[in-house]
Amino acid sequence: MADTRTAATFSPPVMDARRWLDGVTHPTDRPLINVSQAAPVDPPPLAMRQAMADWVVNDDSTHLYGPVLGRDALRSEVAAQWSSAYEGVLQANNVAITSGCNQAFAAAISTLCAEGDEVIIPVPYYFNHRMWLDMAGVKTVPLDAGPSLIPDPDAAAALITPRTRAIALVTPNNPGGVEYPADVVQAFFDLCRRHKIALIIDETYRDFDSRDGAPHRLFQDPDWGDTLIQLYSFSKAYRLTGHRVGAMVASPARLAEAEKFLDTVTICPNQLGQRAALWGMQNLGDWLAGERLEILDRRSAITDGFGGLAGKGWELMGCGAYFAYVRHPFDLPSDQLAPKLVRDAGVLLLPGTMFMPPDFAAGATQLRIAFANIDRAGIAALFNRLSNL
Repeated sequence: MADTRTAATFSPPVMDARRWLDGVTHPTDRPLINVSQAAPVDPPPLAMRQAMADWVVNDDSTHLYGPVLGRDALRSEVAAQWSSAYEGVLQANNVAITSGCNQAFAAAISTLCAEGDEVIIPVPYYFNHRMWLDMAGVKTVPLDAGPSLIPDPDAAAALITPRTRAIALVTPNNPGGVEYPADVVQAFFDLCRRHKIALIIDETYRDFDSRDGAPHRLFQDPDWGDTLIQLYSFSKAYRLTGHRVGAMVASPARLAEAEKFLDTVTICPNQLGQRAALWGMQNLGDWLAGERLEILDRRSAITDGFGGLAGKGWELMGCGAYFAYVRHPFDLPSDQLAPKLVRDAGVLLLPGTMFMPPDFAAGATQLRIAFANIDRAGIAALFNRLSNL
């Protein structure tokens, strides 16, 4: 195959992992435990689905093109709720609605980077970010987050070159689960401002942060828009994964550039999904708070129950939001161990090698567990199978 944009990167890791299931059967008394993907498997709440059905039948505009940057009402609601949550000042023109958070990242990079430019991302990284940078002709500069999984702003400073256009963070982190402390986020913001580059902060999992109150103070800076680009997903909060609704929060000038990209790629975000996201923001506050508590309880089940695995040489490196990130004790590298777990333990998870460049040896010892779709009993069963390897 000729050198193309898509040939420049690897195949989608989750799709690769699903192929490990081909030809493998699981007995009824030991069904597959799938902890490979960070996406809700349940549908949205019934009341939301009933509202969506009404719009589909009775509101013709649901089926038409809409504004490229999203419905005004949803943009205004995001701005109002973010202003309250972050104790800052946001306007509707600071918000663009996108077809999922991945598209928000792609749009942000398209406004920042030309061929051969560089973006710094902590390792282990969210693999779709790396894939888009590859396909955009942008060089990924890996920043080793180390055993704490919290990246060091001083280490990042040493990686900045004249071609650096942004640093991209994910908090709560995918794949590590860790929540970046507010002072660390602030230090990255200050670093980016000094060097006149952008700080992209992906807060897809903000609704499941264990901390009360604002997780950072960036929006309290009256000039935050000169540096900050925040990304968000409605998929996790309201189980709207199939409707592809995300957001990009930035300066109006940045969003004017993003509009060119979005108009070319999708013309407008999904109308039904946008209506559902707005309805969720206005009606499901208590329900979402309950969802957060359930995820926090599952996080506690991970940390409380990990002792048995720790006694056999496993290490819990990070845990939070939807993820636990672990170091395994085996000589077998993780990219060989993970498919073996499907066959021998009935467990599907992802190897650390999928979250870092090939020359990062640590990936061979690490695994990601996405626990959002298994309850306490499922977590206990998972740990039992892993401890019996």
